[in-house]
Formats: sequence, C-alpha cells, structure tokens
Amino acid sequence: MNLDVAVRTLCDFTARAGDLDSRFTPAPTALEGMAGHAVIAARRGAAFEHEVRLSATHAGLTVRGRADGFDAEARRVEEVKTYRGDLASLRANQRALHRAQARVYGHMLCESRGLERITVAVVYFNLDTELETAEAETLTAAELQAVFADLCTRYAEWAARERAHRLARDAAFESLAFPYGTMRAGQRQLAVAVYRAARDGHPVMAQAPTGVGKTLGTLFPLLKACAAQGLDKVFFLSAKGPGHALALDALAQLRAGRDAPLPLRVVELVARDKACVHPDRACHGDACPRARGFYDRLPGARAQALAAPDATLDRAAVRAAADAHEVCPYYLAQELARWADVVVGDYNYWFDSSAMLYALTQVHQWRVAVAVDEAHNLLERARRMYSASLSMGAVRAARGLAPAALRKPLDGLLRSWRAVLKKQEGDYAAHEMVPGNLREAVQRAATAFADHYASGPAAPDDLLLGLYFALLQFGRLAESFGSHALFDMTRHTRGLEYGKPDSDACIRNVVPAPYLAARHAAARSTVLFSGTFSPAGFYLDTLGLPPATTWLDVEAPFSAEQLRVRVVGDVSTRWRDRAGSLEPIADLIAAQYAEQPGNYLGFLSSFDYLAQVTALMRQRHPQVPVWEQSPGMDEAARAAFLARFTESGRGVGFAVLGGAFAEGVDLPGRRLIGAFVATLGLPQVNPVNEQIMATMRARFGDDAAYDYTYLYPGLQKVVQAAGRVIRSETDTGTVHLIDDRFRRHKVRALLPGWWRVTEMRAR
Repeated sequence: MNLDVAVRTLCDFTARAGDLDSRFTPAPTALEGMAGHAVIAARRGAAFEHEVRLSATHAGLTVRGRADGFDAEARRVEEVKTYRGDLASLRANQRALHRAQARVYGHMLCESRGLERITVAVVYFNLDTELETAEAETLTAAELQAVFADLCTRYAEWAARERAHRLARDAAFESLAFPYGTMRAGQRQLAVAVYRAARDGHPVMAQAPTGVGKTLGTLFPLLKACAAQGLDKVFFLSAKGPGHALALDALAQLRAGRDAPLPLRVVELVARDKACVHPDRACHGDACPRARGFYDRLPGARAQALAAPDATLDRAAVRAAADAHEVCPYYLAQELARWADVVVGDYNYWFDSSAMLYALTQVHQWRVAVAVDEAHNLLERARRMYSASLSMGAVRAARGLAPAALRKPLDGLLRSWRAVLKKQEGDYAAHEMVPGNLREAVQRAATAFADHYASGPAAPDDLLLGLYFALLQFGRLAESFGSHALFDMTRHTRGLEYGKPDSDACIRNVVPAPYLAARHAAARSTVLFSGTFSPAGFYLDTLGLPPATTWLDVEAPFSAEQLRVRVVGDVSTRWRDRAGSLEPIADLIAAQYAEQPGNYLGFLSSFDYLAQVTALMRQRHPQVPVWEQSPGMDEAARAAFLARFTESGRGVGFAVLGGAFAEGVDLPGRRLIGAFVATLGLPQVNPVNEQIMATMRARFGDDAAYDYTYLYPGLQKVVQAAGRVIRSETDTGTVHLIDDRFRRHKVRALLPGWWRVTEMRAR
C-alpha cells in the first residue's frame, strides 16, 4: 500500500543529527518568515520558478512538497530559511534538516526534468540585514537518488509499522468492549453524548459528579470514535498531576481482562522540572550529556519505547527508555507524542498560546478529540495563559544589568510608563486600552532584546531573559487587546524610600473565549467535563464554545439519604462580621464532632481566618484534634496533611477554600465523614475585581455581571469542597454550609440537585 508523506516530515524523522539545544534564540514569526521569502522571490529573475510542486516515490512512499524556487537556466534549486542575528548560532541539527530538504527537492527535480546534475542551495536570509548566505553543492542525479532512497527506506520501515499499528488499533477499537460489562446509568448517558459529539464534530459540556465514572465514560467512547470517525489521536488534559493518574488508570482498565493486548499507545507528558535528569545543567550538548548527541540516539530510544503495540509510556516508562539510550526524557516524551494514540498532559499543551500539541496538530493536520478533565478550572488557567504584567522595578533593575544597547530602549519604556502614571489620579486605575506610547515603547524594547539575543543563544542564568519574555507576551496581548481584557496600572509605595516610585502594568484577560475558540475549532470534538460545571451559559460565554455545543447534566449515582446538608443561617462570614463568627463556628464544629466523632475538613476563605478559627478551637475545645493547611506547603507537607485522614482517625483538618485540599482529593469511606464550609467563596471585593465586573457588564449585560464575577466562581468552589465527602455509593456524611447567604434562593439553585438541604441555627 502506497503512503503519502511530506518532505518536511520525512526529513524531520530521518535527517536530524547532533545535539539537542534548547537555549533561547529569537526565531522569526510565521509572518516574518513569509515576508523574508517574498523579498527573496522579488530578487530573482522572471524565469525563476517559485513554489514548485514536486513529488517522487520510493519504497512504497509518495513524497510530496513544494520547492521554494528553481532556476532552470542555472539548474539550481533553492530552499529558503529565514533567521535573525548570527548565522553561526543556527543549530547543527536544524542545518542538517535544511540540507536534507534541499537534497530531496533536488532529486525530485532531476527525476521530473530529466537532469543529470543540479546545484542544491540552502539560502539563509537575515531578516535584520536582508543579507543572503547560500550554502550550495552540486550533486549528480545518482547521488541525490541515493540520498532520497536512503531517507525513504528508513522512513518506510517505520511507516509500515505505523500503518500496521493503525489498522490493528482501529480494528481493536471497533470491537472494544466496556471493561465492566454494563455501564452505570449516568456513565452510559455521558458515553453516548461524547460519542455523538465526536461523530457529529461538535463540543460537549458535561456536569458529572464523582461516582459516575466520568474519566472512563469519556475515554471509552472517544476510542470507539477513533475507528469510526478516523481520529488520529485523543488528548486527555487535566489541570493538575492527579488527573494524569485517573486517565492512565482508566486506560489500564480498558486493557485489563482482554485475551489479546490492546494496540493502544499512551504517552504521558510531564513538566520539565519533573522529568529532567540533570536539573543543575543547561540544556545543550556542551553542558548536559543527555543533550549531547540527542538526535543521533533518538531513533533507538524511539524504537525501544514504541516497540510494544500496547505501550503505556508514563513518566517512569519514558524515563526507562531515555536512560537506556542516554537521552533527555523530557524531550523524548515530546517526540513520542507524535506517535501516540492517547496523550495525557496539562491544559497548557493545547490551550496555551505556544501549545505544543496544538502546533503539531496544525502542522500534521491530525484529526483529534480533546478531553478536558475538571474543566471548571480551565477559565482561571486560560486567563493566566493570556495575561501579562510588567513591573517598573524589574525594568529598572534590568536596566542596571543591561548592556549599553539595551539601556536606551529601557529608558524610553520607563519614560513612557511614568508619563502614563503621572496622569493617573489614584494608586489604581483601569484604562480603556493600552496607551499607544507605552505599547510602542514595549515593542521597541522587545525588538532591542531580540537584536541582543540574535548574536547567540542566551545563557541559562541570563537575568534579562525573563524580562524579555514578559515584554514579548505583553506586546502580543497589547496587539490583540479588546473587550475581553482590561489594562490597569497600580502605583506602589515600595521604592519610594529611594525616591523612585514603583508600579505594575497589567493586561488581564477576563474572558478567554476569543483565544480558546480557535482551539475548539481545531479539534474534531472537545469534551469538557467536571463535577461542578454550571450554569452552562457562564462557561459557554467565557470558554468560547460554539452554540452547537451539547450540554449534559448527568444524574448523580448518590441518594439524598447519603448526605445531610445543613445550612447554618444565623452566622455571617462576611469580612466585617468575622470576629463575631469565630465562636459559633468553633462551637458548631465541636458539637458535630461530639455527636459523630471521625474525620472532618473545615474550609475557610483565607489563611488568616483559618488561623483564627483553629486557635479558638484549641482554646475552647482542646478535646478535638485539629491540624491546618499552611501557606506554601510542599508536596511532602501536603501528603502529611492528608495522611491524618485514616479509616480509624479522628479530628478536623482546616484548609483554605479553593486551595490544594478543596478539590482533587479522594478520601472515601471513614477517611472523611463531613465538611464545614464557612464561606461562599466569593472573590474579594477590590478594585481589580470591580473592574473585572465592569468588563463582564460591558460584554454580557447588567444581569450577568455580578454573577459571572463573584457568585458563580464562589459557589463552584463551595460545591467542589463539599464534594470531598461523598465519593462512592456507600459513603455517608454531613456537610455544614455556614453563612446566612446560603439561605438565598439564587444561591441554593446553584447547589447539586440531589442534595436535600435543611436549615439550622448555630446558637
């Protein structure tokens, strides 16, 4: 069977050689690259052919591509590459790729035009100086045929295995049975909706509580759709690391109990700091042995990792393959993602502005389905992805370290900044747009930094690099600034003792919908699911989902008898009332503990409030064991906090609502029998949030402004925290919602429908 492959894909797989080098050097944008190609084209004569479509076959492969240019009289083919700075800084593995591409086009032209020899040139075009540098060689048709045959033979062997894997995978998916015979009612409802969305090509939003089995209920129909709808890959994305484990466990369940292995390749992507073997070394061949010769050893590592048709390449498995061939596990995992059926990773791999999986999907035109776990987290995560801030103090400090060529543009940035700040009446102000003089000053500074770094790769400990990245992000967001964002400036008292005021300038994304819409459009289907994902309109508006999105509220597998929900309506946890709320809260917790000893979680709105309640608990009720979350807890401290929740344990662990212990924590059975939520979780009323509400009002109207800014995000945290109590169909427990505002109809309407809520008094 003949297979099609692009020239770039063929050469990228077979021709890269030498070291890995992830040091930063400025690269041209796509638009800059196109402009550079246009300059080169204009310099060539009228007989020069541009964008020449070519193809050739060998070893069952049809290789297709477009040569940048061909001069028939000179018998010269050109492959044009744009760059900035010093040509000598261009990485060796990139040069090898460019040379191979040019040679393939040379072979294609010899074959199609009947040429006996041809000059093959890689033309490097400096965007800053517009200088051309050609690296040319004259080769015979026989020599180029040998190069082409070698590349194709090596790729064809791999491609044949990949084709066989794909056929076996799709056949297995067609007959794939649910591992437990029958699905739970809600799980089946979810699976049907997910499959139909993948079939029809639109997103689906599903609110599915814990206990439904939503991870398996999502992955199973998506794998079935791979065969039926020709999907190349499924991306399972989570906000936090524990979500990876849920996906990997669900996929393991699909493999279990089968007579034959399931031909399913799974790759887990983890952060660089978790994968790096030598975190104390820079990531290039001169410093790290895992980077030295990376591309020379990559084929062996890749082949070993993917040798088994049912490979599950989690963090440990990728590390094992990397160790066997002494390559970098972080970059090996990214390479393996190209050949995986399911990729498990963080939100940023698809939704961020520089998302790797999104970029690969665009380049290779994959048909993908994207599953977004705990999707209520996507709003805040996406806001951070598309926000940027600059500190005047940081710019001033960088100016003191910068070489002379950077000081002038940084001085200009500081002058423009101070000019805006001078007109600002208060310490905080929001502006309708990014002031033009400030935006231009940021762009000039960023350009100067690009020129500075173009001379060679940045040193790993370069203290100026962070500011450069901040300038780039700020500049990009300033260009796309609109009603989805706000720009504000804050004047600080810090630095005044030195006679130099400090300030922050921030582009805050409020509604990431304009950015996320393109990501949804690039997928065959996006499946967003969470235990707390309502009201639907709020997430449709803010996450950029199209009107055709399916909304599904999966029925909970629990009964109201399992959970007693008590609203304590005679206590106010508002900031002005907190002093008076301490004793009622402490006494209520102690009374519940005396009535039913066991493990409880208490959620407060801040660390300060938490400290006051726990101090009073120790004073008034020393018989109740208590322990508390502290700011900045590391992984070991968080594990120790959760270790107190044992089947036979007793006591109350206090945590901050919306923090590490308010979601993603699974304490089934007697490990947790109740929770106290002493807050509505509403964001703090401050100038920034009031401006966010103004942005919401301008975009969605008066009725939605407060709810979108304060009420919905707050109640989502409350329901998530309370959801820690009932984790299975056999769990029982009690939840106390402590605040008089929980009595309001609008608030109660946002609580899960299966809850049976009663009211009580604390005193």
